[in-house]
Amino acid sequence: MALISFLGFTLLVGFISWWSVRKTDETSSDGYFLGGRSLTAGVIAGSLLLTNLSTEQIVGLNGSAYKDGLSVMAWETLAALAIVVTALFLLPRYLKGGLTTVPQFLAKRFDTTTKTITSGLFLTGYVVVLLPVILYSGSVAISGMFDIPQVLGVSDSTALVICIWGIGIIGSIYAVFGGLKAVAVSDSINAIGLIIGGILIPVFGLMAIGDGSVLGGLETLMNANPERFDSTGNPGQEVPFATIFTGMMLVQLFYWGTNQQIIQRGLGAKNLAEGQKGLLLAAFLKILGPIILVLPGMIAYYYFEGGLASSDLAYPELVRAVLPKPLMGFFAAVLFGAILSSFNSVLNSSVTLFGIDIYKQHINKDAPEMTVVKYGKIFGICLALAAMLIAPLIANAGSLFNYLQEINGIYSIPIFTIIVVGYLTKRVPAIAAKIGILSGSILYIISQFIVGPKMVANALAEAKANGITDPAELHMVEAGAYPHYLHVMAILFVANIIIMLIIGKFKPRAEAFQLEYTEQVSIEPWKHVKLAGAAICVIVIAIYIYFAK
Repeated sequence: MALISFLGFTLLVGFISWWSVRKTDETSSDGYFLGGRSLTAGVIAGSLLLTNLSTEQIVGLNGSAYKDGLSVMAWETLAALAIVVTALFLLPRYLKGGLTTVPQFLAKRFDTTTKTITSGLFLTGYVVVLLPVILYSGSVAISGMFDIPQVLGVSDSTALVICIWGIGIIGSIYAVFGGLKAVAVSDSINAIGLIIGGILIPVFGLMAIGDGSVLGGLETLMNANPERFDSTGNPGQEVPFATIFTGMMLVQLFYWGTNQQIIQRGLGAKNLAEGQKGLLLAAFLKILGPIILVLPGMIAYYYFEGGLASSDLAYPELVRAVLPKPLMGFFAAVLFGAILSSFNSVLNSSVTLFGIDIYKQHINKDAPEMTVVKYGKIFGICLALAAMLIAPLIANAGSLFNYLQEINGIYSIPIFTIIVVGYLTKRVPAIAAKIGILSGSILYIISQFIVGPKMVANALAEAKANGITDPAELHMVEAGAYPHYLHVMAILFVANIIIMLIIGKFKPRAEAFQLEYTEQVSIEPWKHVKLAGAAICVIVIAIYIYFAK
């Protein structure tokens, strides 16, 4: 029964996606890469939400909540603020310049080499880190939910590989051959299912600990461990309170405002007003994200009395324990849709970056649109194959969520730095952007993978030599031995900006940069954008104040 409902829902989404794009002109780069710039607010919002939701988020963030409680909600609630900033300040500039990719702005503001370096960093991060993590974490979830090793009579590792290639092939068909509109439509449909399915888990979980009452379960949960309902994280936790004012907001602004995987939905808007409405709707719904991504982990902590072998088991174990069997197939289908969404989105963004910023720019400048799309698809297939080969190796990477966030810092902050400087200044030259990207990446690698581990190891060795053996005390020693990686990101962000401004002072551009309006879409803003944005910001701040201990 579960398998039938899983296949039925998945096939339904695929059919609707095919039907919606059957007349799309795939020979047009605008039609393929940006869905013909025809995406409406609802499609943009649904697509944005599901692109962000996948197993590395659902399983990983709930695992973090299992350990640290409500403070990890910062990954969700602060995203709303970043989306508001994107809707008010970044999207109008993107659409004014008629951009297909974010690196295209860097070509106009600095030079083609800067754009190419940035596109290369995006693509490297996608193929080495993001795509394999999505495939691996999704395959672990699907394999465990349907007990694939038992069904097929194979080992766990073989079942994992089968799921990786199954997800990869299906996702490639959506992303490579359907273009952005197919991805966006399937995302919107799956978003509805995921929200319904995601809410069912905490509902049944609260009923399980509240003798059939959701409100009773919530009261029991809050009374049992009131200290875990604290929005302000403590030192030693994953998100200490101070980090939300430093690197956390930078990561959020990069992800929601400049990451091609995300912002491509906004770039495909039919006009600025629709794009802003879509972004702000997504921002409002992100405020509700902790219900799906944090609360189940906290319920699992109470339900299993904190006794799970690994925090990453919190979500799947709670699902198995509380979700009625008839609903398992539906939930697996929407989870599968979330996995596909993230994979599709990253892959489609990679195809866009390659086709527009590399193939058209450096390989065949005179290529017609049909040829650009053709070779973009070929590149997408190669990229998907590479990700499917790398994904099984992620098994030894440790905590997926922390691994993903920390590794992404190698390229996220340097890219965000040069975009900020590019928009806020007019005479900082291209050489400053190149130095900013390289110095930011190199300094972050040295900090997090050479200096940091050495200082932590020395601090732990000294603590043990002084007779400290308690795991909790050693954890605090480790946390205090070196700045949190989010603080490191903020420090390097400021350092890179200073470096670029100094270069701009002594070697400025000959002419001040001016962003020209290409008139590809209307850039008349939504009349309520500032009011809606302010309301969302007030709600986020109020939530933090209410839960602060």
